[in-house]
Amino acid sequence: MSNGARQDARSRLIRPEVLSGLANLELIARSVVEGVLIGLHRSPFFGFSQEFAEYRPYVEGDDPRFVDWNVYARTDRTYIKRFLGDTNSHLMLLLDASASMGYGSGKLSKFRYAQMLAGCLAWLSSRQHDAVGTLIFDDAVRDYRAPSTRSGQLHAILHALDSAQPARRTDLGAPFRRFREHISRRGMVAVISDFYCDPEEMLQAVRPLAFQGQDVVLMQVLDPAELQPTIASSTLLEDMETGEAVEVSPDFMQREYPERMRAHIEALRNAAVRAGADHIVMNTSAPLDEPLRRYLTFRQKRR
Repeated sequence: MSNGARQDARSRLIRPEVLSGLANLELIARSVVEGVLIGLHRSPFFGFSQEFAEYRPYVEGDDPRFVDWNVYARTDRTYIKRFLGDTNSHLMLLLDASASMGYGSGKLSKFRYAQMLAGCLAWLSSRQHDAVGTLIFDDAVRDYRAPSTRSGQLHAILHALDSAQPARRTDLGAPFRRFREHISRRGMVAVISDFYCDPEEMLQAVRPLAFQGQDVVLMQVLDPAELQPTIASSTLLEDMETGEAVEVSPDFMQREYPERMRAHIEALRNAAVRAGADHIVMNTSAPLDEPLRRYLTFRQKRR
């Protein structure tokens, strides 16, 4: 089988509609990340070489999984094995669990796609020995776990992500203030949301993170029907967060709506640039290896 054929086969296996049928988020994350890592064998991406680099003394708080017990048995001293690619960094995942994230034109909602993406990023970072944490929010913080490499952290994060359900309205202010209060160490922050908010509101929430020294990537998750609507007759649309309804015509959805959506995405992108953040738009029909590769590009760029 050629390299192109193998890549096509891997892409089919990690399409979101296929993965959503798997039993749990841990299995999904492991399947996607292992597939991506196979494709990145001997990759130039920072953080993916597993060649041994050096030993360093164990210090309190280090993950005991990385202790070289063979050396300990010979010397009675505790050392951590470091590899090319160890970053000593952390990744915080901020997941929007507001009601609008529950929308899906097919079998897969934006929220389920976002859960799978967050789980894959957590698994990937843990695999690279990074500390991982999560903050799940709507108009308040619903679950918070500080970044850590301790045993059990990844499982706890995956459980928290898998257990969350979309509800209530979006408010970036309170969750982002909570994040700044508890995280001072510089690291990476991935915000996963549909970003149905005012771009200026988003700017005011995100800009302090960049001032704090965080490397921020905004991952905007949208359904195919939100990007290219196919409404053929007058339809009553209801806001999932406010309950307000409005009747729209096919002409509006074909002509004016796409332009408004493009303008909103562009405004968010410009606000992200002003906040010192990156902005990525993701279609929930796209295979999950695509956003992972784009995240790795972001990570490489921010070295």
